[in-house]
Amino acid sequence: MAIRVHTADWWRDAVIYQVYVRSFADANGDGIGDLAGVRAKLPHLAELGVDALWFNPWYASPMADAGYDVADYRRIDPAFGTLDEAEQLIAEAHELGLRIIIDVVPNHISDQHVWFQEALAAGPGSEARELFWFRPGRGENGELPPNNWKSEFGGPAWTRTPDPDGTPGEWYLHLFAREQPDVNWNNDKVREEHENILRFWFDRGADGVRIDSATMPAKDPALPDYDRANPPTPHPFVDRDPVHDIYRAWRAVADSYPEPKALIGEVWLADPERFAAYLRPDEMHSAFNFDYLNCPWDASRFRTVIDATLAAHAPVHAPATWVLSNHDVTRHVTRYGRADTGMGRSPLQHGAPTDLQLGARRARAALLLNLALPGGCYLYQGEELGLWEVSDIPDDRRQDPFFQRSGGEDMGRDGCRVPLPWSGTESPFGFSPLDAKAEPWLPQPAAWFANTAEAQAGTPGSMLELYRDALRLRRAEADLHTEEFGWLAEDDGAVLDFARGERFRCLVNLSDRPVPLPEHSGVVLASGPLDDAGLLPANTAVWLHRA
Repeated sequence: MAIRVHTADWWRDAVIYQVYVRSFADANGDGIGDLAGVRAKLPHLAELGVDALWFNPWYASPMADAGYDVADYRRIDPAFGTLDEAEQLIAEAHELGLRIIIDVVPNHISDQHVWFQEALAAGPGSEARELFWFRPGRGENGELPPNNWKSEFGGPAWTRTPDPDGTPGEWYLHLFAREQPDVNWNNDKVREEHENILRFWFDRGADGVRIDSATMPAKDPALPDYDRANPPTPHPFVDRDPVHDIYRAWRAVADSYPEPKALIGEVWLADPERFAAYLRPDEMHSAFNFDYLNCPWDASRFRTVIDATLAAHAPVHAPATWVLSNHDVTRHVTRYGRADTGMGRSPLQHGAPTDLQLGARRARAALLLNLALPGGCYLYQGEELGLWEVSDIPDDRRQDPFFQRSGGEDMGRDGCRVPLPWSGTESPFGFSPLDAKAEPWLPQPAAWFANTAEAQAGTPGSMLELYRDALRLRRAEADLHTEEFGWLAEDDGAVLDFARGERFRCLVNLSDRPVPLPEHSGVVLASGPLDDAGLLPANTAVWLHRA
């Protein structure tokens, strides 16, 4: 196992592995992944060669939105384990050289959180309600929502509550599910509590936080109607300037530790300058790159996105990040096997014809592209096994609010959240013990027997061994730990060809025909075999040392 060298700015070129606990590994046999399961699999992650683990919310939650409805940040959800187990996991990961990033959700909390329950009981005009966005309704009897805002999950962004005496009362804002009331960041108590939450976990060894829906906490206090087809600038609840005050305060907390903690943002913005503002030296350290994730399998489009990404980050001297899959989007083995290879998640793509062999070839090439670009890289659990999107989950097993609130028109995100296959030839594929008392919370495809970690480990050419080799070689290549990057050929719409440092070169053939290799002193790694003539086949990538 390679020795990991930790530096104060480790996050600049780290490879971070996303752990969706519910679907990672189930130690107690209840069909739901848990922290004990993760702890048992830490050697797999260390051997894989990643630098850090990012955990989706593991806190106490009613699970209306897979844990993004947090009821108590200082308790672990009983389905996952205990706070003591979380602390042990952090310590054990650190012993293996793995850092830990936790998820924080500043826009909203659970409707079961003690604050919201107190607000409901206290009634209109109370201090407890000032922590949220309670407003009287419109219409003769307040029967209409306060404005025309819509939930990200469909339907109105407002739910009416009964007053303490049982009569219809005020409405509260929830930009996501009705079980996720938005908190009011104009209230000092909200700010103080979230800073204390950061300290709580940093004190327990967490190395950073990933910030969910980072552009949305600040609202226009007037809560005005707006035209969704032609939103105003500034937007009433997306990317408002006061949101930066939140992250400046969080950065001060992060920097107060002997080894500063990392802040990583989920920032969906089309404007590169507005995006870069979140990465100024006194705010976040890095943010996800959704333009890259949504880029179709096209050399010119990739080149444009890569150039734009590096240009956007350069003024604030922040590292770029590269990611292909996560818990919210269609797995890229499936995306890359479709005629339309763009868009991380599109309801219109559900059930589209998919060539999984083509998707896997492209996914292998994309891995080498990702790891060769300057900056950090995110991997989503199971991509190292070559897992594809599961599209045939029965309706009665689906749990995503997108599916529930759309009446089934949007199949939701369950297909990328199916429990991982670890071993064996039939479900639960080692996800749960053989004597498990419950089946996995989402059904696993029978065909995954060939994709288990057990089946792939030590098998030359398997997806798992490609990931292990690529991560090991990336760590060893000094040129990949610099910021140097330059294209070596003009855009021909077929091949990406770039250099890193003095001798490293990466070629990705996105065309439908083989191409010759340039002069070189050696092949470092290829995503697939070269053809008999020594050409780089279609949908294949190679790392070279330049002559």
